[in-house]
Amino acid sequence: MTPIERLSVRIFADGADLAGMIDMSRRPYISGFTTNPTLMRKAGITDYQRFAREALAAIPDRTISFEVLSDELSEMERQAMEIAGWGSQVYVKIPVTNTCRQPTYDLVRRLSAAGVKVNVTALMTLPQVRAVADAVSEGAPSCISVFAGRIADTGRDPVPMMAAAVELLKVAPGAELIWASPRELLNVFQADAIGCHIITVTNDILNRFSLVGRDLDQFSLDTVRMFYDDATKAGFRL
Repeated sequence: MTPIERLSVRIFADGADLAGMIDMSRRPYISGFTTNPTLMRKAGITDYQRFAREALAAIPDRTISFEVLSDELSEMERQAMEIAGWGSQVYVKIPVTNTCRQPTYDLVRRLSAAGVKVNVTALMTLPQVRAVADAVSEGAPSCISVFAGRIADTGRDPVPMMAAAVELLKVAPGAELIWASPRELLNVFQADAIGCHIITVTNDILNRFSLVGRDLDQFSLDTVRMFYDDATKAGFRL
């Protein structure tokens, strides 16, 4: 198994807990950060701009993605320009459509051409990847986030689709493919094997890196001990 320091895929920490983000920034294998409104809500954030500026001040040397909030395309554009002004390391997350199924491809093309580093998010099909790759092919550096974990939740194997997406992005040399919403640590190694550029990983999964390469006989024994110790501590009797 490839050691973490020799992986080609870059690892971005995915979350909105500032203390956790700062902790992850101390790990040399963390190349950047992503957030979204759902993660921020779960973290109890109430002031979006304050959180963003605190995160950027605390972690000035890594890229961080912040998402627009509007469902209206014109307002998305205004918000994107504002967010882009927060710092040179900022990528602006634009959903691939709004809630009315209106694609954001034209908006993405304008923003990318204007020099905004976009992270187009919530993609789940290859036609979406193809359209976004075309939109950013001549613009600023960008990311395209395919939600492989959610694809897997539907019973589909995301690996073939992600491998095909890597090929589709060859028309856009400034774009990087993100394997988004992984469900297990194995996904990091799958992303690496197909040549995916980036994978976003939550802190709970990142903390499992200590298990990589662990002897399975020992891991089996540790699991047996865990069950025994918990039964003893609980005072269970038969």
